[in-house]
Amino acid sequence: MKVEVIDKSLELNIYGFGGVALNKDYSGTAFKLSGKMWEYIKSNDIKNKGKNIWVYENADKVFTGVELEDEINSNVSALERKKIHLESYAYYKHIGPYSLIRETGERMRNELVKEGYKVILPYIEIYGHWTNDDTKLETELIMCLE
Repeated sequence: MKVEVIDKSLELNIYGFGGVALNKDYSGTAFKLSGKMWEYIKSNDIKNKGKNIWVYENADKVFTGVELEDEINSNVSALERKKIHLESYAYYKHIGPYSLIRETGERMRNELVKEGYKVILPYIEIYGHWTNDDTKLETELIMCLE
């Protein structure tokens, strides 16, 4: 596994919905929030970049959102806005089934800790465009470093 450490700031400005993962059901909560977000995006014909972004935060908070093509001309009144700014982070592109993302993230975190980095929240997953071939699914994993 080749994890890239980046000391250049990352800015994300995403729109969607957030909530608390009851009983630490992070993925279940994120799936529900993501479904709600995509339903709103599609029904209001909001132009977006098409990538589903999941953000895991302190206190079991989860946020799912999408970057917009044009924030000014979009009907985003019902969506929450989340601005993310990271100064230093680790990056890894997971290629393969979504069911292996958790394991890949744990390996990523372990490698970073072994190298002396302190990993903190937020943790971000950016899901690439869907394909029926799960061996070709791409998910970007981003871990904030202190």
